Amino acid sequence: MLRSASSLAAGELREVRVRHCSDDALAFAAERSPKLSILSIRSSPSVSDRSMLSIASCCRMLTELDISYCHEVSYKSLEMIGQNCPNLIVLKRNIFNWLDSSEHIGIVPDDYLRDCPQDGDREAIAISKFMQNLKHLVIRFSKLSVVGLNAISGGCKELEVLDLYGCANLTLRGIQQATSNMKNLKELEKPNFYIPRSSFHMGRYGHWQLYDERFQTNVFQI
Repeated sequence: MLRSASSLAAGELREVRVRHCSDDALAFAAERSPKLSILSIRSSPSVSDRSMLSIASCCRMLTELDISYCHEVSYKSLEMIGQNCPNLIVLKRNIFNWLDSSEHIGIVPDDYLRDCPQDGDREAIAISKFMQNLKHLVIRFSKLSVVGLNAISGGCKELEVLDLYGCANLTLRGIQQATSNMKNLKELEKPNFYIPRSSFHMGRYGHWQLYDERFQTNVFQI
């Protein structure tokens, strides 16, 4: 379908929203869609940096990109897109919920759940260096730390919407300090600091989160 649509559009394709597309199909479409503005390929585990290079090279008018839940897309793709697509203002890079990996059994490869999300800070640094015109950034369940968040706040001065839901390596104090200089920020989705229900009984451990938020100790964060 993606190949057919890009061929029939004869260079006029401007928006693509697909799931489970292949590397080859995406590269094929990229080479024939110089006016592409919106690309959403969320939940496409076959897409890798190879086809994203084609997107970066051929689709320089890109303004919105959603590469959530794409196993094989790395920080290198973020660098390439950022360098070649200066008009990009919306990026969605959600990661699978690594706090409760049980919900992904049989769907997401175990090695991805273990390894890929570890690049949170590296991806954040790539975003801060090469995507400085972003206005809307969604990076749910990323393992970025305050180092990565500080990089984003320092490099992405135009951000209006920042979604950090599920980023459990961050603290409220770290978020407040990092975002204090983001003058254009209108919407901030903070991480939920509750311990996952699948791992602990909230009735017994829920008070830890209240203590941590009040005194900013971060000693009970998981």
